[in-house]
Amino acid sequence: MKYSSKLLQEAVEAMSSLPSVGKKSALRMVLHLIKDDTEKVSAIINSLTDLDQHLKTCSTCYNYSDEIVCNICKDPSRTRDTICVVESARDVMAIEETEHFRGMYHVLGGVISPLEGVGQEDLNIESLIQRLKETDVKELIMALSPTVDGDTTVFYISKKLDLERVNISTIARGVSFGGELEYADELTLGRSIISRIPYSLNLD
Repeated sequence: MKYSSKLLQEAVEAMSSLPSVGKKSALRMVLHLIKDDTEKVSAIINSLTDLDQHLKTCSTCYNYSDEIVCNICKDPSRTRDTICVVESARDVMAIEETEHFRGMYHVLGGVISPLEGVGQEDLNIESLIQRLKETDVKELIMALSPTVDGDTTVFYISKKLDLERVNISTIARGVSFGGELEYADELTLGRSIISRIPYSLNLD
């Protein structure tokens, strides 16, 4: 695609670097912004600048946050003896949308994947272990995507824990094997959380 403006070309290339955004879609968005009022464009620019400069990672659960500790971790109405372990902040948002879970979270930042070069040292696993040592957590819900890598991660974490003190459960297989948690519909994901089963049963 040929552009009459280098500025236009750079804007399209920047937009098309986003997931699921092709060059044609990026061009439509850029042209829309050019024609739109300057207030909307400025609002988008300011929002993205604030995101880049001020977005933090919660020091407790590793979810995205505006402050050192996120709103979920600070919420006194949340149950403290249950932690739901997820791969990413997107999974936290997906589970929160179901309104079926009122405990705490821990974001691993991915799953163990030898083929992708991701080891346990690349994830927030040691901080999870330390967190369990310092708090009175009774249950760990492993809400990882039902894939081989997800199951490997659950197995690794289970071997690092004192299973007499902490019960490990996994979400029910309403989420199909090989799927990703964030793409499950709210009803299916909510039922999977409610119908979670002890992890030991998955080993039989």
